[in-house]
Amino acid sequence: MDNFTHLYGLIGYPLSHSFSKRYFNEKFHREQKEGYYYELFPLKQISELPGLLNAHPNLQGLNVTIPYKQQVMDYLDELDAGAAAAGAVNTIKVADGRLTGFNTDVYGFEWSLRQFLGGSGVEVAGLKALVLGTGGAAKAVVYVLEKMGIGFQVVSRSKKPQGLIYRELDETLMEEHRLIINTTPLGMSPQVAACPEIPYQYISRHHLLYDLVYNPEETAFMARGRQRGAVAQNGLQMLYLQAEKAWEIWNS
Repeated sequence: MDNFTHLYGLIGYPLSHSFSKRYFNEKFHREQKEGYYYELFPLKQISELPGLLNAHPNLQGLNVTIPYKQQVMDYLDELDAGAAAAGAVNTIKVADGRLTGFNTDVYGFEWSLRQFLGGSGVEVAGLKALVLGTGGAAKAVVYVLEKMGIGFQVVSRSKKPQGLIYRELDETLMEEHRLIINTTPLGMSPQVAACPEIPYQYISRHHLLYDLVYNPEETAFMARGRQRGAVAQNGLQMLYLQAEKAWEIWNS
């Protein structure tokens, strides 16, 4: 890997089902980027990051995934305004010995959500959302919802301040919140039968389900919503958008 002039990669753990390596290496080949390569760097602990950087002085940029989008912030020299506001980082630019953190999930989710709502003929005004999960991806989603003026409630397995737990979701709450966003890894391959424990019997054709998971193409969460008449979308478009944004940042 050290024979490449421009090395990029993904940190997280585990990384068995990453889209990024194939996406970027195909991009480098297509655009005839000689000396460019993208690798997976599974880190069992985020404390391994400085050692990784020392071992590969040709690293130009990193993507960050579960479970380090928040932990990695302690290792950075600077944060972009969007990453600071979202409280999570998924892209790092390495330049002149300094690490700068960005959140391209914010960009990818916002533009994907706007197209999803527009294509479904749904007005943003008055729309309310349930955000399932509280990790780094959820922070980016919440930031976008606040920016767009969409009211929301965060739902998690354990009680948190100003949040709901799954068993508190009743018919009234489900009817009030037409947009339901899964930010958890539940349903991701290979555990494709898993899905968030929401009361699917209260979902109707008035609901929109957005799953940040992209593999499989239709998650159990999406399938159960569609069975009740809801419109559903996976996270693949968001993934492409955030990847291209990361590439723009690394080359800026």
